[in-house]
Amino acid sequence: MLLCAGGWNSRAAAPAGAEALLLVVGDQHSAYERTAQFVARVDRLRAENPALPMAILLNGDTLEYGNVVARRSSGAIDFALFTALAQRAPTILNVGNHEPEFFDLENTIKRIAATGVKVVTNITNRATNHPFGPASMKLSLGAIEAVVVGVTTDNLATFRLAVRPSLDLANPVVWARKNFPRLLAEAPVKIVLTHTGVRDDREMLPLVPDGTLFAGAHDHLRFVHREDRTVYVHSGSWNEVYTLAWMRHEGPHVTWEIEQVLLSTDDAADPKLAGIIRETQAKYLAPEDAAIVGRLPKALSPAEAAQFAARAVRVAAKVDAAFIAHTTFGAGLPAGDVSRIAFDACVRFDGTVMTAEVDGTQLHDWLAGSNQGPDTPWAERRGEFLVADGPAAPDPGKRYRVAVSDWVAKNAGKYLGTDAITFTELPEPKLKTMVTAAMKP
Repeated sequence: MLLCAGGWNSRAAAPAGAEALLLVVGDQHSAYERTAQFVARVDRLRAENPALPMAILLNGDTLEYGNVVARRSSGAIDFALFTALAQRAPTILNVGNHEPEFFDLENTIKRIAATGVKVVTNITNRATNHPFGPASMKLSLGAIEAVVVGVTTDNLATFRLAVRPSLDLANPVVWARKNFPRLLAEAPVKIVLTHTGVRDDREMLPLVPDGTLFAGAHDHLRFVHREDRTVYVHSGSWNEVYTLAWMRHEGPHVTWEIEQVLLSTDDAADPKLAGIIRETQAKYLAPEDAAIVGRLPKALSPAEAAQFAARAVRVAAKVDAAFIAHTTFGAGLPAGDVSRIAFDACVRFDGTVMTAEVDGTQLHDWLAGSNQGPDTPWAERRGEFLVADGPAAPDPGKRYRVAVSDWVAKNAGKYLGTDAITFTELPEPKLKTMVTAAMKP
């Protein structure tokens, strides 16, 4: 894997023998600070590779209810993004759990399709017992034919409450065992988009033919893992990173060369979309959204901001260690004054904080599996993880007080490996208040 920094330090042209280019991104979550930059980057790629077939793959969660501009405008900027991308290259979107943020799923898919973006999904409409859309579709890359298959998480609790009764979600692994052999046989180049997370992807990976491009999402991770000629990628979140997959043949075999490129808020932006973003924000932002909730001496990346939040909870709750679910977090935090809207883009969910007492061995195990990054070994990846702040070397013979977000306590078996921990609720302050308190001058 090659990771390139912002400012376009990626290669100037395609690698030798490249026959097609796929741009893959997931979990964008209405990240408007980089949306226009993303479109400008597509233009740059097309200009530098004018003869190379190119397609764009959006792997779910393009929309974000927690973004007040997105919510009040019903995703106007996101639909403008879809239109811009479809005008530039064939674009396929795999439905994630956050697509039906502003409309029911049937209406959402119709609106996305009206922009020119094609949609794949394996979700069934409970009312009609028919799929909301095709689970796969053909993609022409010049003279090369590919098939793109989409799979979505079956965790109903991750979808907006109002749309849940309409959704019939399939167990991803069971669905893949039944459908992958037929669907992936439809074209010589195989592409799988899963918005299911690493836990399910681990079981689906052995089901795809060698040489498949397998793009995962949902866990907000960034990494590349290879199994023979098959490549499995996660492209991060919040438009911070995108993946370039250059396709070529070695004899009869399809191979993929992968780059993951950081996108900066300072990068060149598409003027038209940048204008739409400014106008939409001016129309829908209220004075309270611009209220200053804190101040920071320097900007924090998404990973740094998450660590800052975990440390803030540890201090505010007066505990030895704090744990927060990784996907609680989205964007980073700016230097200087931090507005309410910027803070809410970083700490997506509020809630009570829960405390418990555990022994040093248990604490060591939890800390060891926390704070994963792009270089975490494949064998240690289980998908969503915890952002933690705690002692470097817990004493096995000691007892420690820990604090967790209420989502972690409710899903302790998933995050902590046990449901046997007895948690006590701290009624006040809540999670967001603890973090903003740490940003006060």
